[in-house]
Amino acid sequence: MAVKLTEKENYMRMMHGEIPEWVPLYSFGPNPDGSPTSQRKVFSGPLCQQMATQAPAKDIWGVTYIATGDGAKLPAPNDFILDDITKWHDIIKAPDTSDFNWEKVAKMDLERWNIDRSQTALCFVLHTGYFQQVMSMLGFNEGLCALLEEPEECQALFDYMADFYLDYAEHIIDYIQPDIWAITDDIATFLNPFISPELYRKMLKPLYAKQAKLGVDRGIPIDMHCCGRCEDFLDDWLELGVNAWQPAQVSNDLDSIKKKYGRKLAICGGFDMTPQLVDQNCPKEVVTEAVKKTIDRYAPNGGYSFYGNFLGPIGDPVTAQKNAWIRETVRDYGGKFYQ
Repeated sequence: MAVKLTEKENYMRMMHGEIPEWVPLYSFGPNPDGSPTSQRKVFSGPLCQQMATQAPAKDIWGVTYIATGDGAKLPAPNDFILDDITKWHDIIKAPDTSDFNWEKVAKMDLERWNIDRSQTALCFVLHTGYFQQVMSMLGFNEGLCALLEEPEECQALFDYMADFYLDYAEHIIDYIQPDIWAITDDIATFLNPFISPELYRKMLKPLYAKQAKLGVDRGIPIDMHCCGRCEDFLDDWLELGVNAWQPAQVSNDLDSIKKKYGRKLAICGGFDMTPQLVDQNCPKEVVTEAVKKTIDRYAPNGGYSFYGNFLGPIGDPVTAQKNAWIRETVRDYGGKFYQ
């Protein structure tokens, strides 16, 4: 009699380019119903302390983050720590980690997230992204202008942050021993990238490559987070060694992407939040049918994980109910999909 895989084992099949036994359900955090999750993203506490609180909190560079009310966080509006990119040397200072006990830091991280690693894959995140971080420091108006007007200064700041993050990663990765190594940066709007492929390849890709190499050298699959229509960069990601991309939003040509890359690049997403679905009065059968259609469209032959959930005020019972319908449908319908 065959032994049933754990959620982790099933998810890791997808990450390694194999067909899983059932459609995995991508999860950022723990399931509200306490059921096992296939994988969880975790941030290193010393680097992303603003992720752990609903109150205003500063990140390691001095940017203040506030809660949005739905569980997310964003930089405090109009509270930018830079108004001139050429002055970053005077303002941006990396933390001193010279006296860190790296084994202790790793242990604290793992205890803080309290993950049963026999059941759930740990996806480790170093930072929210070089592009995204600089936009948080300057704001998008000044930040995008700085990329055009002062590219050398922008590159110097990117490199400065990367040197710190890579040194941190090299010290901690073998203590954490993640199952999945994450690269994160939101470089696109829902409709188009913020920056050209040429600028991306010149300024940012080499930094992602160094980060990815830490995972690739250890045989750890790579997860890429990038919202928006970012399909212009998929070939670049494959060159880095990326195995999966999330949240893979529908403004990308996901049908063509699946046909081109197959299981080489797992698609985690594809759920189209239509106006009918986000309506507070949307009935269960409509949500259920939308989930089934998404699975039917993207799950054949593997290379897919369902990723989609409704956002609403924390504690909102309607949002919680609709997300429960999603999980239930993925488990019931997706659980039998490959049989």
